[in-house]
Amino acid sequence: MAASIESLFVEIASLEEPIEELQTLKTAVLSIPVSALRDTVSGLRLEVIFSLLNTNDREKIELCVDILGRILLALSPVHLAQNCRVELQAGLKHPDDTVKILALTQIGRMVLNHEAVTEIQNNQDILREVIHCIRGEKMSVAKEAIRALAKLSHSKAGLDALFRSDLLKDLKDVMATSDIVRYRVYELIVDISSVSPVSLGYCANSSFISQLLGELTGDDVLVRATAIEMVTTLSHSQHGRQYLAQQGIMDKISNMITGAKSDPFSSFYLPGLVKFFGNLAIMDSPQHVCETYPAFQNKVFEMTSDPDPVMTGVALDTLGVLGSTVEGKQVLQKTGEKFNAVLKRMSQLASGGATELRVRCLEAISLLITLQAEQQTEDLLVLTESWFHLLSNQPMEMIRNISTQPFPELHCSALRIFTAIAPQPWGQRLMIGTPGFMEFIVDRSTGPTKEAKDAKFELVGALVSSSTAVDILGSQHYLRLRSYLREGAYYVTAVATVTTEGAD
Repeated sequence: MAASIESLFVEIASLEEPIEELQTLKTAVLSIPVSALRDTVSGLRLEVIFSLLNTNDREKIELCVDILGRILLALSPVHLAQNCRVELQAGLKHPDDTVKILALTQIGRMVLNHEAVTEIQNNQDILREVIHCIRGEKMSVAKEAIRALAKLSHSKAGLDALFRSDLLKDLKDVMATSDIVRYRVYELIVDISSVSPVSLGYCANSSFISQLLGELTGDDVLVRATAIEMVTTLSHSQHGRQYLAQQGIMDKISNMITGAKSDPFSSFYLPGLVKFFGNLAIMDSPQHVCETYPAFQNKVFEMTSDPDPVMTGVALDTLGVLGSTVEGKQVLQKTGEKFNAVLKRMSQLASGGATELRVRCLEAISLLITLQAEQQTEDLLVLTESWFHLLSNQPMEMIRNISTQPFPELHCSALRIFTAIAPQPWGQRLMIGTPGFMEFIVDRSTGPTKEAKDAKFELVGALVSSSTAVDILGSQHYLRLRSYLREGAYYVTAVATVTTEGAD
């Protein structure tokens, strides 16, 4: 096979229109594992294939890209940096986007190699072309360029190359192309800033971060909405959160939530503001966030009754996130009747309306009432039980009725609520005290989909692994559950069929 690949290269070099030969070469290189291909192609004249990219023939370009994509992957980043740099740089300026992506992908490999990256850092022209690719029409090209530059910035030398050279001006010039391109550059800056406090310092000192933060209060509400998404991503790292706090951004966003009441266009950006604090609560402390920025918690409660399903959905997701931790549960409980009213509203949302919103509501409820075994103090068990009973006068029947409706998503989400209460003694008492419920659990005819079977299996597993299940459910029910678990999620009972001789 190695000999045939070499001979194909020679043959292709001698022909003007080697389409058939390229097709044969493509089949050959794709048939060999990448690890085995390395020795075969390391000595080949790849410029033969690169030169064929200088055409408008779409079929020829596609074949060359497929061949080069496979061959270059087999070669080391150092080999590429030393032998293919000129061709890859030319690829960045090629009119065909697949060629650009091919070049950017290989450059992305090179910048992660400590030897190869030196070749790239010392060549500003190639990095300049990568930066220019951020303003490409196709988002796929821009994404690959952003990815390559973000990888480059993992080292101090890479940060210096990008932020302490003429390339900084190129980056700012590209940023000025349009609103869309500006946000692509922000995406790159946030990616780089998230790596370490040092990389954040480079981005801040180059004024990119302050420019992004200024967009939060801009006149264009769509730009504002995109800015808050970027700032939320920046807050995922601890050093990012510290920087935002130092800049007073948390207070600014809290004030924006308060001021949203008087802004008729707030529906465009308000969900993002709420998500920002929801993320912050999980990353840091629900109690600190809710007590320091009460406007956030009040707005979430208020949004559960908003007629706009987008607002309601964000509120439900945020409540689920907040209530997934013990600290979050305690913070919500402190609000007393306010949160009780929210739970009753959630019960209404779970019982009727659009399926998607009902599913999100059920998922939030399951997070709110989940308690792991090590979290089950007397106070917390009383709390989750009281919340469950606020859903309905007969919450078990309510959730079981939802689970029997002909919507697989609702069925699985309802089962997850039962799984949430299964490890808790009060939940087990409700199950054994509800007529027919233990039979419902082990009935394999309910929920025919894989997801439904998995959800039921998880419920059974939660019961079996509980230390209180035998005493509360009784040994007979417990053994049936163990048997169900042993048989597996997809067990099918064999049904015997009898044929009568002579029957039609």
